[in-house]
Amino acid sequence: MSDEEHHFESKADAGASKTYPQQAGTIRKNGYIVIKNRPCKVVEVSTSKTGKHGHAKCHFVGIDIFTGKKLEDIVPSSHNCDVPHVNRTDYQLIDISEDGFVSLLTDSGDTKDDLRLPTDDNLLKQIKDGFAGGKDLVVSVMSAMGEEQICALKDIGPK
Repeated sequence: MSDEEHHFESKADAGASKTYPQQAGTIRKNGYIVIKNRPCKVVEVSTSKTGKHGHAKCHFVGIDIFTGKKLEDIVPSSHNCDVPHVNRTDYQLIDISEDGFVSLLTDSGDTKDDLRLPTDDNLLKQIKDGFAGGKDLVVSVMSAMGEEQICALKDIGPK
């Protein structure tokens, strides 16, 4: 047909959805759910039986995995809920810039420079103190629904 070869930008998600459907009655505590378009970790689930011909309803209480805000939702247990694809990836910390961004080393040897320092004061202090002390730090980055944030820190010893 054509002598030209087609080159496509490869993205890791291959156009996959940010969420997948799961029946509300099967979502358990410590699972994940989307409430008000925010990815949340479920901290409480209660099911109520309604009247003679009504549906059982599930009451979810979740904590937003990025902001820490508490969100609630009530869904009929037979209906589907959106569940976010949540990934945790570990990166080695290379540098902290003046404007609050971090430079991270990926497994493939590339650098990732588009992440801000976390907003959690305790974690922020641990990262800054460890980096200033010359320690080798590995940060865990949680990603869901197109958002990423540093959520944990591991010390793998001095440089």
